[in-house]
Amino acid sequence: MMRTAPRRIWLCADDYGISPGVNAGIRELILRGRINATSVMVATPHFDSDEAAALYALNSGEKRAALGLHVTLTAPFRPLSADFAPVRNGRFLPLTEMLRAVAGRRLRLEPLVIEIATQLRKFMDAFARPPDFLDGHQHVHLFPQVRDAFLNVVAEGAPHAWVRQCGRAQPGRRLHDRKALTLDILSVGFRRKAKRKGIVVNPAFAGTYTFNAKAQFARIFPRFLSGLPDGGLVMCHPGFADNPLKALDSLTTLREREFDFFNSDAFPTVLAEAGVALARPTGENGGGS
Repeated sequence: MMRTAPRRIWLCADDYGISPGVNAGIRELILRGRINATSVMVATPHFDSDEAAALYALNSGEKRAALGLHVTLTAPFRPLSADFAPVRNGRFLPLTEMLRAVAGRRLRLEPLVIEIATQLRKFMDAFARPPDFLDGHQHVHLFPQVRDAFLNVVAEGAPHAWVRQCGRAQPGRRLHDRKALTLDILSVGFRRKAKRKGIVVNPAFAGTYTFNAKAQFARIFPRFLSGLPDGGLVMCHPGFADNPLKALDSLTTLREREFDFFNSDAFPTVLAEAGVALARPTGENGGGS
């Protein structure tokens, strides 16, 4: 009997740069071959030359992970560009206010383009190369108005990179998952606009769940693999919950649960039982389809 080749997927740890504890956890998982991508927040107090160098060093010799830019446009973080608007007390708007601004079409293209381009330049200065891919913190890159600026910057500044769309594979869709349904809808227009610009996207996405204290990640993760095609992407948020993280983000102990699962003996077994393996990051830019 012929064995079917495993589906090769991207397992991307978001939020590298948000805190030293998260950064250390992500690097450990990359070193162990448990994840194969991470997206970097450059607009944070805890992303500096040392944190960039430690991540960059993991790809010396054989490339272990695709490195992406995690475009950040929501509080509590601050813009990198001068005169960005709208802001509150010098910080980006909180997510709920950003959504209201998008709904009211109160965002302007030029400040968004300048801020996203500034974050892209900081990434390129830190790693001496363009990102393999780009996405958005809290999925902000999918929002109307923001997506136009985002895709314009990618087309101009990183044309060989792929971008994250967040539409699920049809077999893996659960209608009661409101967040995932919203991302499915937002991704339709995003994919269409990316295609017009000749920008590559991942074929499918998974990884959303309700971030609450009762969430059992080890039980949740296997469903992300259901129906995920070759080249599909699973988002995750592993790391160690240090004080800097607690001061910036509500997602803390769940990051440690995710880290523990990916670091466990159970994780490779789950992949094997699902007929899935992690894609090998090769060349200057990996991923997408």
